[in-house]
Amino acid sequence: MNTNSQSTYPLPQPTSFTKAFWDACQDKVLTVYACNDCGHLFLPGGPVCPQCWSSGLVSQPVSGRGTVYSFVIYQRTYHPAIPAPYVVALIALEEGPRLISNIINCASGNIVIDMPVRVMFETEDGFMLPRFEPFNPDQRNEG
Repeated sequence: MNTNSQSTYPLPQPTSFTKAFWDACQDKVLTVYACNDCGHLFLPGGPVCPQCWSSGLVSQPVSGRGTVYSFVIYQRTYHPAIPAPYVVALIALEEGPRLISNIINCASGNIVIDMPVRVMFETEDGFMLPRFEPFNPDQRNEG
């Protein structure tokens, strides 16, 4: 996606609460946070479970499959390293949590709500980012 060598891609700035998520992404593994007490899965990470307020949290790998819950197509370039048009989507993971990411490998006019997607990791300026592409659920054994 980074086609402008004069601009650095705006990368996430991991915190103590999100470091486990971003570290897993560097290994091409998508994770969510899980509460040891009530089992609630959530993103983004924080100091306590948003459901029961327990501080007993762990990072847990997930399938990387989900559906497009909502999306927007940006027609204007807001950062020189990210040329328009591009898609920002809210992805509902199979396991329940939602996260914001990009849709790739799909014409923006073909994106629809409830479209099945799966995670694909792409490197920007040496940092692995989770993005999502269309996925045919009937082909689960292919990736």
